[in-house]
Amino acid sequence: MTTPLPATPARTAPPQLFTHWRDDLPASLVVFLVALPLCLGIALASGAPLLSGVIAGVVGGLVVGAVSGSALMVSGPAAGLTAIVLAGITQVGGFQRFLPAVILGGAIQVALSVAKAGVIGYYFPSAVIKGMLAAIGLTLILKQIPHAVGYDDDYEGDFAFISPSGENTFDAIGHALGQVQPGAIAVALLGVALMVLWPKTPFARIKLFPAPLAAVAVGVGLNELLLALEPSFAIRGTHLVSLPTTGFSGIASQLTRPDWSALADQQVWMLAATLGIVASLESLLSLEATNKLDPEKRDAPANRELLAQGLGNMISGFFGGLPVTGVIVRSSANVDAGARTRLSALAHGVLLVLAVVVIAPVLNRIPLAALAAVLLVTGFKLTAPALWKSAWRLGTAHFVPFAVTIVAILFTDLLKGIAVGLVVGLGYILAEHMRRPVLTKVSPPGAVLTRYLLPDQLTFLSKASLMNVLDALPEGTRVEIDGRKTSRFDYDALEALIGFRETARTKNIDYRLVGIPETDLTPAH
Repeated sequence: MTTPLPATPARTAPPQLFTHWRDDLPASLVVFLVALPLCLGIALASGAPLLSGVIAGVVGGLVVGAVSGSALMVSGPAAGLTAIVLAGITQVGGFQRFLPAVILGGAIQVALSVAKAGVIGYYFPSAVIKGMLAAIGLTLILKQIPHAVGYDDDYEGDFAFISPSGENTFDAIGHALGQVQPGAIAVALLGVALMVLWPKTPFARIKLFPAPLAAVAVGVGLNELLLALEPSFAIRGTHLVSLPTTGFSGIASQLTRPDWSALADQQVWMLAATLGIVASLESLLSLEATNKLDPEKRDAPANRELLAQGLGNMISGFFGGLPVTGVIVRSSANVDAGARTRLSALAHGVLLVLAVVVIAPVLNRIPLAALAAVLLVTGFKLTAPALWKSAWRLGTAHFVPFAVTIVAILFTDLLKGIAVGLVVGLGYILAEHMRRPVLTKVSPPGAVLTRYLLPDQLTFLSKASLMNVLDALPEGTRVEIDGRKTSRFDYDALEALIGFRETARTKNIDYRLVGIPETDLTPAH
């Protein structure tokens, strides 16, 4: 009797774009409210037209969001590129001549995607990535305190320790506490309280009205009430969202077009390479961090992300926008707001378009203190005590790079801080490698000939440990080192093994090498 073949299980279809719209659309509104002042603030700090920041935000949502394989990461203009953009615009002679560099930088990112360079993001230790998240959380808290009390001298989206005005983060907090606005404090405190208590209220069941949106709505309502009842306490002017109110026709006339003659300038090509590499690195790090924040722990493809970012930068530059990257602040706000799929990123791009074209006068009533409340809570979640406790429990080799990354980012900027954390992390790896025995003793105790076995891989990292063992050999001993099971020999390790022959002769050591290839030793000079 023939046994029937088991039925092939049906392949699970990927979730459709609108499957979780009840979660994604409210989250997109929260991300939009966070992204809008960041887009404007980063453009202002970069010395670019305000509209260029909004264009980059729209492209980050609609283009990058459509191509990216990440369900939760949100892209847009990044504070980490502000210094490069500001210097680049001056260097090449204006914003129009800067735009071809953005387009070329995007093309470089597409090339990196084709070359499968996305694996670079996997080489950053988890301690550094977690430290980056915690540092961004602390930076958010420190940078939003002035906005929460009504002191808005620094642009929204400033994450550098030293601001363009010359004062550092702590100076700004000190000045802010001396110039508090009662209305701003009331809006911020009420917003934070709402976000903290919201999950315990019946309103938490209404997915279409999440806590951050409630905090912003209540902030607007409270300020309108103050304007009517106690105008001296109300929030006005620079303490509110400031969006251009030109309408569609006005926006079309303000678009900046690339000056293609700049392609003859070598500096433009150098700037493009810098933008392409730095934007790729920041996006890959943000992707890795967003993957860790994802409640479903989805691992988005890094090479596809480079492709999405590259296409985004090419389109953003063509329409007069700033360069875009994946941005962890917007992405973490997206996660906190309950997003499930990339519909949230796409919808936030649509909302940015509507904001400029249709509802700018309404949005200009939002106090920055209300947005500060949202970002203060987001910052606390990024640097929650549980993250520090888990890093501490994993031991010194994990906690020290984690803590150093945090401190370095707080006192410099994102990329410099990550570089410092990476160097410290690599230092621990090298130290551990040096402590690990490179020679395994395989001869029985008391044997006349002491035999050592080499590992499968003998690299330059093993040289220090190898020399420590060889230098400790006593005079008159008989030693055999077996490399027959070793598949790879670095020159540095071979130099140590073969070069020890002369030392062995002077110490009367019977020194034998088995299965170790001979090589000519290169003179020192």
